[in-house]
Amino acid sequence: MAAADAQAAQITRTPDVTGAYALPTEDALRGRNPRRGFRWGRLLLIVLALLFLGAFLLLPLVVVFAQALSKGLHAYVAAVSDPMAWAAIKLTLWVAAIAVPMNVVFGVAAAWAITKFEFRGKSTLITLIDLPFAVSPVIAGLTYILIFGAHGWFGPYLQEHDIRVVFAVPGIVLATIFVTFPFVARELIPVMQALGKDDEETALSLGASGWQTFWHVTLPNIRWGLLYGVLLCNARAMGEFGAVSVVSGHIRGLTNTMPLHVEILYNEYNYAAAFAVASLLALLALLTLAGKSILEWRQPELRDGARMLRERNLKGKA
Repeated sequence: MAAADAQAAQITRTPDVTGAYALPTEDALRGRNPRRGFRWGRLLLIVLALLFLGAFLLLPLVVVFAQALSKGLHAYVAAVSDPMAWAAIKLTLWVAAIAVPMNVVFGVAAAWAITKFEFRGKSTLITLIDLPFAVSPVIAGLTYILIFGAHGWFGPYLQEHDIRVVFAVPGIVLATIFVTFPFVARELIPVMQALGKDDEETALSLGASGWQTFWHVTLPNIRWGLLYGVLLCNARAMGEFGAVSVVSGHIRGLTNTMPLHVEILYNEYNYAAAFAVASLLALLALLTLAGKSILEWRQPELRDGARMLRERNLKGKA
């Protein structure tokens, strides 16, 4: 009995540690909004992002147009309407008009083969499509020099038959095709993977031919992704500098594209004319961004397709 009373007295004398530790925590958290720090952090990140965009994107655009108009509108029009500038503009448009359709054909065929069929070398084909992203455009231009140049593999044969590839328009077209051919295929592959094969198989089972299936089933489903790839491909074709600079020869009025013409004018200290032609490329970039935004807004099926692809991958991993 005495032992039980002593144990009860000891329990009674034990301090209440829960209240001692709970009260400071409540005092520390009292009157503090946990979302306030998050709100300030988000605001800081937004401000930093806007400052970065302004310094590295918007400010250069403003400088380009300001320098282009620094000597007045008359000088701007004179620089843009110069015969050499017009020759560079026309050559740029011609090269894009040749390279983009060829890349569309290749991109659609490659995306169709990769997403609809299983075959040996499929991973190799995907790697080759990504090759221009890994290889410097200057290296690509030097490769064409080694193949089609006067001392290249086919150089003697081309000289014997009076066929000019490098330092001529064909070399510019080949270099532009090389640096731009991943864009269409890379935009179509995830879209066609997300769409699957059900629609095509249904059309074939109903008696449609391969061409009818592509024209009436596949093409309407991929139209926005195809236009998106064409837009990016065209912008890169018109603005390509490295590979074209190597194979063009910088012949004024013959093999100079718009970026090369800008370089020549700038090296001649004709800054106003150089920025005037560069402003045309800047306008092209702005139009590309506008078209890109419109296509992203008009293609909800592309966003849904990407979401379906992610869900399918997650289910496959599970």
